[in-house]
Amino acid sequence: MKILLFSSLYPSSTRPIHGIFVETRLRELLKTGQVEAKVVAPVPWFPSTSKSFGEYAQFAATPRQEQRNGLEVHHPRYLLLPKVGMNLAPYTMALGALATVKRLQREGFDFDLIDAHYYYPDGVAAGLLAKWLGKPFFVTARGTDLNLIPEYPFPRKLILQTAAKASGSIGVCKALMDTLEGLGAEPGKLYTLRNGVDLERFVPEPRDVARARLGLKTEGPYLLSVGHLIERKGHHIAIEALAQLPGVTLLIAGSGPQEGALKALANRLGVAERVHWAGVVPQTELKWWYSAADALTLCSSREGWANVLLEAMACGTPVIATNIWGTPEVVSSSAAGQLMKQRDAISLAECWKDLNMSSPSRSDTRQHAEKFKWIDTTKKIVNLFSSEIESSPREFS
Repeated sequence: MKILLFSSLYPSSTRPIHGIFVETRLRELLKTGQVEAKVVAPVPWFPSTSKSFGEYAQFAATPRQEQRNGLEVHHPRYLLLPKVGMNLAPYTMALGALATVKRLQREGFDFDLIDAHYYYPDGVAAGLLAKWLGKPFFVTARGTDLNLIPEYPFPRKLILQTAAKASGSIGVCKALMDTLEGLGAEPGKLYTLRNGVDLERFVPEPRDVARARLGLKTEGPYLLSVGHLIERKGHHIAIEALAQLPGVTLLIAGSGPQEGALKALANRLGVAERVHWAGVVPQTELKWWYSAADALTLCSSREGWANVLLEAMACGTPVIATNIWGTPEVVSSSAAGQLMKQRDAISLAECWKDLNMSSPSRSDTRQHAEKFKWIDTTKKIVNLFSSEIESSPREFS
């Protein structure tokens, strides 16, 4: 089958870890040998590549077309206007991508269906393209697209209209599909297909070897926090918890707009010397950071299915996480780690102490992660897509 993956959440040469989880799922589909794919990953239009414009400059610097891991990826531009951008984004995204998609068809890639990721604006835009081109489509919900954006009336209306027209909606956790059903979507078209973890990429490395490789002191202990440096990811909570965790060093992997504020917080609390800033870490190197840490913490306020949790567990490292959305579906045993009672420093510190009193073995934590192999989800997605293509009218094939 031929699928067109459509999502602004996809890595590029300028943002190599942006939406890496979408690329990972596609790579797993391609491994089956049953799928051919091309990617259309729209990018907001911006006129300048000057670094002073931050993330907007990265949009401008994104190539119109590139090859990633042997896949053809296209980055058409669309207008994202201030103030009215949220309501108009699905339309400008679809219109901006239409010429690129039609060109791919003319060049011989007449895809069977659209595989869209992130419900708003991407999924809604994919629904428009599917209507214009006469193709079936699926939308995978990822997190804030359903646990935040539906709070706005017009996007909520468009999300529900899209869910009604889609061949199906896929959630990376049951909580997201429960939310979409609660909004009014048809239950029979909702599928929970959780992300897996790459058990070959994420493997336990000897802790002392990992620490030496990263230039860390061998004695530890280390707490790791991975993710974009924004409030939603909760790095500030991990920093605040250090005041209650003497001797613990916090490793922070990521970059983002809150970096300056987080460093100022560490200085103000007198814990700056116990915070190590790793910056952006490539996926291929993350296993060393997971293996070096005694625990990973994820203090997010919103998550669909946080891949870092399973990645850490696959490296034999237990986790401490906020009890939100799909996270309890991942942290579901003592071998996995601890769920925080509240999203605050006190709860994090308590979980750290509890975890150290009865820490699971690295092998037990790894075994827990092995329950989430990609192969099971991949088979279900292939079957779902194949069934839809076989049942679609001729003009959809």
